[in-house]
Amino acid sequence: MSYDFYAFLDRMKYIRRWSLMRSSREENVMEHSQQVAVFAHALALIDTHICGNAPDIAKTVLCAMYHECAEVMTGDLPTPIKYYNADILGAYKQLEGRAAEKLLGMLPQELAAALAPCVCVDAESYEYKLVKAADKLSAYVKCLEELKSGNLEFKKAKESIGKELKSRKMPCVEYFMENFLPAFSRTLDEMEGL
Repeated sequence: MSYDFYAFLDRMKYIRRWSLMRSSREENVMEHSQQVAVFAHALALIDTHICGNAPDIAKTVLCAMYHECAEVMTGDLPTPIKYYNADILGAYKQLEGRAAEKLLGMLPQELAAALAPCVCVDAESYEYKLVKAADKLSAYVKCLEELKSGNLEFKKAKESIGKELKSRKMPCVEYFMENFLPAFSRTLDEMEGL
């Protein structure tokens, strides 16, 4: 028997993000998911080693890796549409849930049970809150990247995402923003070590 789960996930590279905005460089869901996994790992490490909390680091990273996998079936719904009203958001969340279940059905039962907590994540878990913060950090970095390229299309998005990140009042996010975000506005020559 052949299973389609991993072949479907490989198609994340074809799903474009930021479809309503002109981008200097296109971004796909696969590369976004990798960046969110790295940022989520960083937040979990900061939260553990600097803030003194105890998130499940492996769970955080795995949830981040799979946080957009349903989009291979739903596509990437732009944020202004997704959050236009509660009805649209609720319907889209249901659609994402069904897509995630369908994806899990493309695995042997034993693997589906093992991956279910990463694909159908508990939105109330602390680890998922770290993933959502990492997701916002990724969007913020995209805005910085576009603005650095002279694309003012992302100016308002940067401001609103920055406010949203600060409103989370998560010490690990504040630490990341203070200590790591400034480097994303530097050129290669301006970064230390070269």
